Amino acid sequence: MMSRIWAGIDSGKGHHHGLALDADGKTLLSRRVANDEPELLKLIGDVLDLADGHEVTWAIDMTGGEPALLLALLVNHGQEVLYIPGRLVNRASDGYRGEGKTDARDAYVIADQARMRRDLRPIRPGDEAALELRLLTGRRADLVEDRTRVMNRLRGTLLSMFPALERALDVTNTGPLKLLTGYQTAAAIRRAGAARLTRWLANRKVRNASSLAETAVEAAERQHTAVPGEKTIAKLVHTLAEEVMALNEQISEMDKLIEGRFREHELADIVLSVPGIGAVLGAEFVAAVGGSLDDFGSPDALAAFAGVAPAPRDSGKVSGNLHRPLTYHRRLQRVFYTSALVSVRCDPNSRKFYDRKRAEGKKHVQAVLALARRRVNVMWALIRDRRCYEITPPVTTIA
Repeated sequence: MMSRIWAGIDSGKGHHHGLALDADGKTLLSRRVANDEPELLKLIGDVLDLADGHEVTWAIDMTGGEPALLLALLVNHGQEVLYIPGRLVNRASDGYRGEGKTDARDAYVIADQARMRRDLRPIRPGDEAALELRLLTGRRADLVEDRTRVMNRLRGTLLSMFPALERALDVTNTGPLKLLTGYQTAAAIRRAGAARLTRWLANRKVRNASSLAETAVEAAERQHTAVPGEKTIAKLVHTLAEEVMALNEQISEMDKLIEGRFREHELADIVLSVPGIGAVLGAEFVAAVGGSLDDFGSPDALAAFAGVAPAPRDSGKVSGNLHRPLTYHRRLQRVFYTSALVSVRCDPNSRKFYDRKRAEGKKHVQAVLALARRRVNVMWALIRDRRCYEITPPVTTIA
């Protein structure tokens, strides 16, 4: 009698491939289905019919995006769904017979890994706010990535025409970007002069306009040679500077949306009370854990999920050898590491802990990671007790 079925889904944009295995690893069903509700419902129904009333465990290599409709249907049907990261699927594939890569093979690997492994996390529907924050923070990450790409291109383009100005300007700031929308070449900056350039920048509400103008003119005095294609390069610099400014505005608007939605969440006040965590990092935390810590029975479980708990790698006579974990939530790790880095400057408790680790011989990154691990304990306890972080005043003694 069949006791259980494992169903693996290799997700795709237009189609998914579903494959079901029995307890012995025998393939019971293998089918390519369109990413369309009627076909997905038929797949779910056929797998449940094969189970004949017994439990079915589904496994998938993505938690959102392309398989979002399928995940919603599985949740609505009360199905257990496990998440197996794509990189684990790729590594596990090497242990299976054959070298070809097909959707059916990937679906088989996903189902078989779900059948054998006991460390895969279930996918929870989470609360509505956590889902919205996941979408908003994901979009923000895309915008930041786009801005970094355009900014690097701007630096490279300016460097090819006017190296002195590229060295002098910090294009992560608004003032230099506005300067580049009006003046790109050394000759143009020299013709304008410091006084006229200062007025031009001040009219566009650039702070420290005089200092920026003097910096630009000083750079222009160091180059009197025009490179080939200077006019075209100048136009590209102008366009790229405007693109960076537009992306800055989009990121700023996204930050407002994220903060507004995040502050409506029940954990917002608790998370924000932890030094080093602002609205964006707080939103990423809530999105990563699904809106609650119900799936984490201990701080150790949360630390492992966040990738701030080192994994052992012992062999033979070698013991105590720890290494960075391979499977963890990268954005959640970023939340704890970045907030730990910031808290060293603004929280006396964090500073004291960091200094102690440095005194023990830890390098900077190791000390910050140790602090991040400690902050997992703090965050877990605060949410468990539903209280905010407080800096304990130092105890004074009477002489």
